[in-house]
Amino acid sequence: MTQTSERPAAGRTLAVAAAGTTMVLIAFTTPLATLPATAAGVHAGPGGQAWILSGMSVGCAAGLLCSGALGDDYGRRRMFLAGAIVLAVGSLLGAAAPDALVLVLARILQGLGGAAIVACSLGLIGNAYPDGPERARATGVWGAALGAGVAIGPFLALGLQTVAGWRLPYLAVALLTAVLAVAGHRTLAESRAARPSPVDAAGTVLLALGLSALLAGLVEGRTGWTQPATLGLLLLGVVLVAGFVTVEHRSRHPMLDLTLLRRPDFAGALIAALATGAGVLSLTSYTPIIVQQGLAGSALAGVSAMLAWSGLSALTPLTARWLSTRVTPRIQLIAGLLGCAAGQLALLGLHRGDHVSRMLPGLLVAGAANGVLNAALGRQAVSSVPAERAAMGSGANNTARYVGSAIGLALVSITVAGGRHEPAAVLRGWNTAVLITAAFSLAGALIVLLARDRAPVPVLG
Repeated sequence: MTQTSERPAAGRTLAVAAAGTTMVLIAFTTPLATLPATAAGVHAGPGGQAWILSGMSVGCAAGLLCSGALGDDYGRRRMFLAGAIVLAVGSLLGAAAPDALVLVLARILQGLGGAAIVACSLGLIGNAYPDGPERARATGVWGAALGAGVAIGPFLALGLQTVAGWRLPYLAVALLTAVLAVAGHRTLAESRAARPSPVDAAGTVLLALGLSALLAGLVEGRTGWTQPATLGLLLLGVVLVAGFVTVEHRSRHPMLDLTLLRRPDFAGALIAALATGAGVLSLTSYTPIIVQQGLAGSALAGVSAMLAWSGLSALTPLTARWLSTRVTPRIQLIAGLLGCAAGQLALLGLHRGDHVSRMLPGLLVAGAANGVLNAALGRQAVSSVPAERAAMGSGANNTARYVGSAIGLALVSITVAGGRHEPAAVLRGWNTAVLITAAFSLAGALIVLLARDRAPVPVLG
């Protein structure tokens, strides 16, 4: 194939992959703007609301690494399209949910579909663009798609809810995802590893169940950490994940090659993704809630404040390609985490009576830094693994992000919920949450800094 025919094909792949990533984040953020009406519609109490917010995270964390590995071996296009279909079906189920249980199951199903889209979107991009400036530009677009989804999702959900209730946003996601599936079917070219590995059935089951149990325990922990169900889920999750590590260590064809953890670029990207989720993502996800419960703002004011963060998160990755020629991805990760920490700490000290604008400087700084992080993480996810395992690398990196987000959200929700909707107490909990999540960002930057680059490990491609 000539260069002139390759470029349009790569561009179409990038467009569909980025659109799919945006769609997943739109679905992910839908409940942030519609939770009160949704909870009333399905009669969800505090525990049910926590699950509505976190159900998609459970599905994503359980499915990312598995779907990425399967995409590498059996077709990234195939898994991307399958993920789009599952996301559409989950969204339809959410739109028709008669009660909280069905809606939570729909959110988990959305997460499983979204996992395949996110993991294989980066795998498709990694296959379409060779490592270097072009891939840096492409992963910058992918990073911008993450921010765009977070920026669009709450506004779209709030607007559609105003028109016809909280169910309409789920129906809209289903229809848009169906359009995405058709576009992907017509546009994407199949790609897979030259030497596919056998399915790691034991590893797949252990990891999916282990992460599901861990995240379920974290969600249940928001209503009480000493409850037997919470402790049992957390213990089961630890045991199953430990079993996964044992199986991968002994397997001849592991889903995750544990020797990759010896690579500073791979391990550093995982740590940065974990710190991003536990740090800036978990804190800023609570922005609409804090605006309404702590600052007496409207739902529109809450999602508008979040736009200050997500909007810059969508814009700065598009300029990150210029950084790739001047600084290493490792430096970008460190700078991004430090910038996020600075933005988070600027959100410290909220008091009753403060205007929403008091949050804007911190949200803008955190958004710009998070955009740099997203671009660097997208590039490292595929560049730090063998070329034929690009989707697996994406799945591993995004798994770390979602697990970190689940941990951070559990901690933030506990500190904020301690105020029991009394504004002054809610804001005291928020200020504590700022310190906790900023500590995650700073710790991530320090660990990546200490993970000194060594001579590169040979990568097969």
